Amino acid sequence: MYKQELQKCLAWRLGGFSDSIHLIDGIPIPLCGITRAPRCANFSAESDYGYCAAKDSFYYGFRGHLVINSFGVITGLTVTSGNGSEREALWETVSGIKGLLIGDKGYISEELKQQLADVGINLKTALRKNMKDKRPRDLVNFLMRIRRLIETVIGQLQERFNIEKVWARDTWHLTNRFNRKILAHTVCLWLNRHSHDPLQFERLLSQ
Repeated sequence: MYKQELQKCLAWRLGGFSDSIHLIDGIPIPLCGITRAPRCANFSAESDYGYCAAKDSFYYGFRGHLVINSFGVITGLTVTSGNGSEREALWETVSGIKGLLIGDKGYISEELKQQLADVGINLKTALRKNMKDKRPRDLVNFLMRIRRLIETVIGQLQERFNIEKVWARDTWHLTNRFNRKILAHTVCLWLNRHSHDPLQFERLLSQ
């Protein structure tokens, strides 16, 4: 699809794939209110119940799996059912990247960490409360600080680009909609690339 290819081309030119640091996280994409889920006929084969840790709530629909670089450039997105495995979906989003990959607790797995290491990716995650963190405090603080970047990008996709709204009735139009949102975000970064904070899209309206 040309939108996807154009977005990838812009991401390359913005240094999205050459960066040594990337972040990965999930985006809940509700299909309908959870009370309406048993009566929802759209995407019945593709959607399912999921859990959003940030909102501490269950929903019915899809889950986006997003990868960005350390400047907010989107380098990968795949969409699964709401209960789709984060670890399995990860492989569809990390093609073409190397170096440090920062994820949340859902990616904790020694097996996954070793598999990623075999392809040149160093996975670092937050730890669960019952796990003792022996890593240097400076590293932990860095991981916590930089993870806010992907939260910013997800917030932009939700609030500015309405990626959570499923205004489609078939897979082709839904996929096209996701590709259009990701492309629009990347175009904004491209237009704002000379700013000291390229993610401040408000400045594009004032120029």
